[in-house]
Amino acid sequence: MSDSGAGTTDGTGPKTGVDAGTADRKSTGSDLAVHLDGITKRFPGVVANDDVDLRVERGTVHALLGENGAGKTTLMNVLYGLYEPEEGRVVVDGEDRSFGSPRDAIDAGIGMIHQHFMLVDPMTVAENIALGNEPTKWFGMAVDRERIDREIRDLCDRYGFDVDPDATIEDVSVGVQQRVEILKALFRGAEVLILDEPTAVLTPQEVEGLYEVLEELTDQGKTIIFITHKLEEATHAADAITVLRDGKSVGTVDPGGTSRKELAERMVGREVLLEAESEPAEAGDVVLSADDVTVRDARDIEVVSEIDLDVRAGEILGIAGVDGNGQAELVEAITGLETPDEGTITYDGTDITEWSRRQRIEQGMAYIPEDRHERGLVMPFDLVENGVLGSQRSPRFATSGRIDWPGVRDHTEEIIETYDVRPPDADADAQSLSGGNQQKFIVGREFERDPSLVVATHPTRGVDIGSTEFIHERLLDLRREGVAILLVSSNLEEVQALSDRLAVIYEGEFIDVTTPEDVTEEELGLLMAGQRPDQRDAAGSVGGDDR
Repeated sequence: MSDSGAGTTDGTGPKTGVDAGTADRKSTGSDLAVHLDGITKRFPGVVANDDVDLRVERGTVHALLGENGAGKTTLMNVLYGLYEPEEGRVVVDGEDRSFGSPRDAIDAGIGMIHQHFMLVDPMTVAENIALGNEPTKWFGMAVDRERIDREIRDLCDRYGFDVDPDATIEDVSVGVQQRVEILKALFRGAEVLILDEPTAVLTPQEVEGLYEVLEELTDQGKTIIFITHKLEEATHAADAITVLRDGKSVGTVDPGGTSRKELAERMVGREVLLEAESEPAEAGDVVLSADDVTVRDARDIEVVSEIDLDVRAGEILGIAGVDGNGQAELVEAITGLETPDEGTITYDGTDITEWSRRQRIEQGMAYIPEDRHERGLVMPFDLVENGVLGSQRSPRFATSGRIDWPGVRDHTEEIIETYDVRPPDADADAQSLSGGNQQKFIVGREFERDPSLVVATHPTRGVDIGSTEFIHERLLDLRREGVAILLVSSNLEEVQALSDRLAVIYEGEFIDVTTPEDVTEEELGLLMAGQRPDQRDAAGSVGGDDR
């Protein structure tokens, strides 16, 4: 695909076609808040950024779009002072800058909100916002808490944030935590805000709230750069989009002058299938059953209420719902991370309610967890060590109690190659990979267990469009091979495109069971918000007999 199409810039000359015919976009001018000029950043064995030029106009939202490993975060880490480039210039407000640390970037008005928030859970919102930058009184003898509270409330009023400064971080939602991170940057005087994968951990409702926040910030003159691999959020929220591929810029486009298909081709370098194509399932025998499963949390509150479900061989049962409605606890009961308080879980006709996680893996249950850091990987371990997790006692990888490390390495390298994990280094620590590449590695490890059941929780969260396409194809391949799949996702497009049957969970109960073709996205959203169906036959339990 050529970079000379409508609404593009070549990265060096004036913009052509930007904002043309898009009245709802902000008008642009020649006032650059940030200019990264010819940035090159190398790491051993890889050129992460290769002569990248990025021009960001003041008071706009600029999306940095690309696959996992394309160099997006590295480029922003250069702007934020975490990395020093080997070549190129960092220009902020028309002045050449050299940042030796994030402190230098913060002093220059640059703030960065990372994908994984840097907050202290037991502390209050106000304490987190002011941490390390507390104003003092009495000649520096005491922290001026009244001033902190006043300035935070002023910021909340100015930008329309509904945040309680006295709330404890561990007691507020993920969406509020993200606002706290933004407030923390604003409290330090940020004029340019970098958001790294800002919607990766948000519910659909929180995503819409974030868009409103970005609009309010830019209306008041702030400049936003956000890193993403999601086409829909780039086209929805950005005034301009720069696409990176393999560490290089492949052009800047006007969202109103391009299509998702064209953007996907720029990102990946080939034509991409944006929607999974699934033929009707040929479901077989029941593989997984849950009967009257009830789970209570640590406070003895019932978070899963008498749930019934069946998943058959060769079908995908999707569970849709806003995060926090019991799906996580249900999955933990199914996968053996927790024992249900009531009810029975059956796998291939055997009661496994009391089985350990290891027993379930050995039986053929693969699991893609919701939290890849807490449940999917040991972050300081290298990929070889992570590649054998859960299978270290399997005859495939161990003999007489000793792990066959050369065999594990070969297996790990196959996962890396097949699932395009970057960098392709089996000796790399899991913590050194981007979130999307961590996710691809987990998906590959679990899919390659030769499972009879896959429990996939947000399998493409944080994953780029090309890898999402591949993971969807692999799920459908496994389904065709007769594997039973339980898919839990807050991505409505994903569950609608892949599921044969769809259960909607709200406050720990399935309030409707339907097929994707029998429910619109709007109706699905209403169900997820707790509105029960009025006329549609809810199909009873989530069994397979009513298909």
